[in-house]
Amino acid sequence: MSVPVTHRLAIATSSIIPGIHPDDVHLAASLRRLGIEVTACVWNDPAVVWSQYDAVLMRSTWDYFKYYADFIRWLDELPIPTINNKALLRWNSDKRYLLELSEQGVEIIPTQIAAARDLRKTLAAMPGQEVVIKPTISGTAWHTARGVVGDAELDQAIAQLPLEFEYLVQPYVPEVVSEGEWSLLFFEGEYSHAVIKRPAAGDYRVQGEFGGTAEAVDADATLIACAKRALSAAATIGHADIAYARVDGVISGGNFLLMELEMIEPLLHLGAQPVASERFAGNLRARLTT
Repeated sequence: MSVPVTHRLAIATSSIIPGIHPDDVHLAASLRRLGIEVTACVWNDPAVVWSQYDAVLMRSTWDYFKYYADFIRWLDELPIPTINNKALLRWNSDKRYLLELSEQGVEIIPTQIAAARDLRKTLAAMPGQEVVIKPTISGTAWHTARGVVGDAELDQAIAQLPLEFEYLVQPYVPEVVSEGEWSLLFFEGEYSHAVIKRPAAGDYRVQGEFGGTAEAVDADATLIACAKRALSAAATIGHADIAYARVDGVISGGNFLLMELEMIEPLLHLGAQPVASERFAGNLRARLTT
């Protein structure tokens, strides 16, 4: 027997994968069983009539940083709420938030921000260090450079970086390769599950596009507490209403160093977590009915 439709939810995607991403398939099915009609909608498709939906669930908008001005304009003009909310999305879209979290006592990978024209001046104070450089608004290792300060190869990579961006400058953390990068998933502030992501041999990027892998693991209480501190710091800054979050970090020198808070379009690693998908679906229904 079919379940009566009580709400209509747009699942925001992108032209990269216009439909429901495989990792979200069970989530979508769980929502439908709860009476929520879900429709995949490419976020920048002008043909979408957003007002016909009750809300937008941000999922695989994996090109938003390439069209950032358009993305922010789209958020501003949306006639319906987003999950996560628009203020949180705007804040989380610029990785400068890492410095705000650091000011709240969250341990992060040491981070400096430099305009493209100032990169060489910033790096001059880091001779011989291995660094990673990436735009403050980016994703999937887009316009990311890695190398040793002073080496010709890094100089050449820097020369090719777009001049219109500002960049994070961070020391390279070798544990990303040797130990892996942790991702801890939270729904409504409660820990759900975790994975360790590892790069392919000879690479440092953990994304699947570059051959990276993710393995489901159990996070211990200390690690979960570290991740929760990052979310608590975000709440202190003014972002307490977080429907879902992925907390990415690496353990270095015995400490969990935050790499990113992903609250716009993170892969939630739900494919092997049906119970988590169903719990998240229940949370979403509760949001839609309040």
